[in-house]
Amino acid sequence: MRHFRSLVLLALICGLAASWALAQTSRPDPPAGFVFTVSMPQPHTHLFEVEMRPQPRGASALARIDLVMPAWTPGSYLVRDYARHVQDFAATDNSGAPLRWSKVNKNTWRVETEGAADWRVTYRVYANELTVRTSELNDRHAFWNNAALLMYVDGQLGAPAALRVVPPAGWTVATGLPPVEDQAHTYRAENFDILYDSPVLAGSALKTLAFKVRDVDHRIVIDGAGNYDAERVRRDVQKIVATAIGMMGDVPYRDYTFLLMLRGAGGGGLEHMNSTALVWSNFGFRPEAKYREFLGLVAHEYFHLWNVKRIRPDALGPFDYTRENYTKLLWVAEGLTSYYEELLVRRAGLATEKECLDNLARLIQRVQSTPGRRVMSLEEASFDAWIKYYRPDENAPNSQISYYDKGALVGLLLDLEIRRRTSGAKSLDDVMRSLYNEYARKGRNYTPEDFQRVCESVAGSDLKEFFNRYVRGREELDYATALSAVGLQLAGPNAAAASKKPLLGANLRQDGDRLIVANVYQGTPAYDQGLNAGDQIIALDGMRTTRESFQARLEEKRPGDTVRLTLFRHDELRTLDIRLGTQLDADYSIVSVPQPTPEQLRLRQGWLGTTQAGN
Repeated sequence: MRHFRSLVLLALICGLAASWALAQTSRPDPPAGFVFTVSMPQPHTHLFEVEMRPQPRGASALARIDLVMPAWTPGSYLVRDYARHVQDFAATDNSGAPLRWSKVNKNTWRVETEGAADWRVTYRVYANELTVRTSELNDRHAFWNNAALLMYVDGQLGAPAALRVVPPAGWTVATGLPPVEDQAHTYRAENFDILYDSPVLAGSALKTLAFKVRDVDHRIVIDGAGNYDAERVRRDVQKIVATAIGMMGDVPYRDYTFLLMLRGAGGGGLEHMNSTALVWSNFGFRPEAKYREFLGLVAHEYFHLWNVKRIRPDALGPFDYTRENYTKLLWVAEGLTSYYEELLVRRAGLATEKECLDNLARLIQRVQSTPGRRVMSLEEASFDAWIKYYRPDENAPNSQISYYDKGALVGLLLDLEIRRRTSGAKSLDDVMRSLYNEYARKGRNYTPEDFQRVCESVAGSDLKEFFNRYVRGREELDYATALSAVGLQLAGPNAAAASKKPLLGANLRQDGDRLIVANVYQGTPAYDQGLNAGDQIIALDGMRTTRESFQARLEEKRPGDTVRLTLFRHDELRTLDIRLGTQLDADYSIVSVPQPTPEQLRLRQGWLGTTQAGN
């Protein structure tokens, strides 16, 4: 792996040197930086208007420039082709005369500047999709990722940039970028990596909650109404921040901004160096279980400021914004962060030990209910994220596993294994701190081999078998051994004790008046006896059915009963007789062993005890 990367780097250096030598005859001095203006004169049209200008250095300029729109944004590992939203591209010189330009590939515009020291490019971007990785503009607010809006000059990602936002009257603007003094809504970035890492939120009714941790300013900027208690949100987010900083021992930013957008349904987050974008349901702050989910999202995205934004896997930075950046370490970047979201909420005193263990048990249930865990390793899941995780199909549960879910559980096993081997003197916390000090602070990315080596150094012993079985391999996770170290045990479906329910083995969805088979799980009666994803079920045992009535009538059956399904498959009427299997009516839970030893209790307290640092 290292040898291959070295060869690529050598070839890249040679190629750049040759390109630079050829360019000197016509490109003696590249621009020193760029200025962007983003305006929204008619927000109801969902069209951003973007202007890009160079900041000239001297009188000379490039004779030709290639302007590139990123194809993806870091943290969301899918090529989204943001260029598809660009329209009305135009280029002029400083006098306003048109410059010749052409499209050379899907996301590159070539402009013949003809040596103009000051040129101007304008274009519009359609934005009507609110997720943390896309952009939205309407008459109430604007949110965008700069990678989805702003082009860069090929070869000049290191150039500084300024961003001027022109919002509608009465709107305010929030971003993690530092402001330019005495210039309204104007911000600066040292380079394009920082520019692309800083989303922007603007709106007519933004609300700000402010707090400090270790004398560093933090703010939560809320867009939208909801059933949240503002003071409680401010206080609890402050506790999470203080707890994470207490664990990592450092505040690696000058300030931090949470951009929280409230909408009718859904949720998600995307991490950045000194900010995060969050989407949450307007009324998703009650009941308490939903509020704890929100706190988990906050903890997850905040912990990313160390794990992935600074503690960077091999391929994740500097970024190639035009194509996939492959790594086998997303299970560390995302999975371990999912594990720590549970620990941080617990350690901050915002969840009980039982609530934390219940969440881990539900996670175990989700992984153990996914047949794909047997056919895809964590490293494979990480590497193939670009083509699988963000593009699931009806067979996804049978062919893949989430590097979030299984990665979190491997993090659990790894943490408890280190605690067991060191009698509680060391933990996964020490692994994260070591990665931060030895790699992030020294400007180095880490490889899969580096991660294992750091874990072994902290554990004081060899972990090759652990990584071969659970990270590179596909073996079932040994929850029992891990949990026994802290006096806990996994209680799950027990054939002898649990009641039995009929099992079909398919997920159904109601699409209007059509009942559709969404997924069929490998190893179940539905899979083995011929039910297909996409089938439209018309009747159960000769009677018309909906999703609700289907489930109710299925629960009246017994394991071993045969049901007759009448369905359409590609407009062809079919009948299937399926003999139902057995499903154990029991969920996983994590409970204490009958008589835990003092050592087990001590290790459990070190693992799940509240450790919130002072503010």
